[in-house]
Amino acid sequence: MSEMRLSVRRFVLVGVSIVCALSLGLSACSKSKRLAADRSPMIGLALDSLVVERWRRDVDSFTKAAHDLGAEVVLRVANQDANTQIAQVRELLNQGIDVLVIIPNDAEKLSDVCREAKRKGVAVMSYDRLVHNANVDLYISFDNEKVGSLQAQAVTEAVPQGNYVVINGAITDNNAYMINKGFHAVLDPLIAEGKVHLLEEIWPSDWMSEEVRTRFEALVKSGQKIDAVLCGNDMFAETVISVLSENRMVGKTKVTGQDAELAACQRIAEGSQFATIYKPIDALALKAAGFAVMMAHGEKIRYDNKIDDGRYKVPYMALDPILVTASTLDSTVIKDGFHTREDVYRNVKR
Repeated sequence: MSEMRLSVRRFVLVGVSIVCALSLGLSACSKSKRLAADRSPMIGLALDSLVVERWRRDVDSFTKAAHDLGAEVVLRVANQDANTQIAQVRELLNQGIDVLVIIPNDAEKLSDVCREAKRKGVAVMSYDRLVHNANVDLYISFDNEKVGSLQAQAVTEAVPQGNYVVINGAITDNNAYMINKGFHAVLDPLIAEGKVHLLEEIWPSDWMSEEVRTRFEALVKSGQKIDAVLCGNDMFAETVISVLSENRMVGKTKVTGQDAELAACQRIAEGSQFATIYKPIDALALKAAGFAVMMAHGEKIRYDNKIDDGRYKVPYMALDPILVTASTLDSTVIKDGFHTREDVYRNVKR
């Protein structure tokens, strides 16, 4: 057995033992075509876009981990267009990939092509975002409901009463609904008690900021006091803070986001953003790469839960997200090396 195959086998055994320790004793076995013993796995990575900072980290970490396991990664980026992504997935299938790892642009529109991949014997993994009605072999992500509840808990502790705005993620992204569920798990009891007044809940059509800016500007210009804004990600938080700044309201409104982008962490250090959610991307990418190689070899994967994709119950791996505020920057993103202390505090006089 070659050194590459030995290294893959060692990783697979370690990966299985780790997941077994976390699992409920369930397992999934991919029905993909069996990989020839003398061929390296070919993984197709179909990415929605690179607009958000974190996706570059995901691609780099996943690709490096897969290469270390002896696999080849073929990347395609759809630039936030579902039809482009559908065409790219079909191109990857025609190239003979063994596993499709997809970050879908649209949870609904990518269903058919993912089922098409499975019919061709290609195992399918939903990475970070779930594809609806596709019966993927594995969905791996962070606990998105917890992403929402962590944001809401932090803000309601800081602002237990007041006017709130919720700016959700893209209406085409299943994660946005899961995060929204986490928001409301915390907010709804306070709304019912009359402590929190939800001024508006915005559902943008995509992850671009123009629509969010327009709708939030209209809300600000209405003259209503805004005490807190919960945002689907840090890019939306940046847009909100920009509007608040233009109206001399920065510091008067608690704004949260997710992804722990460098700019967001800098805003937290400066005091214009209240919190973000840090998701250790290297851990997600490493696990996903290991599981993708296992799937290519027809290995059984033990998983800790299942999630409803709208038609099927699919295997689900959920990693824990971490709240980041001004008091925890050093013990989270900086300690982990996600960002350097010098970069985070670049604009802060010390």
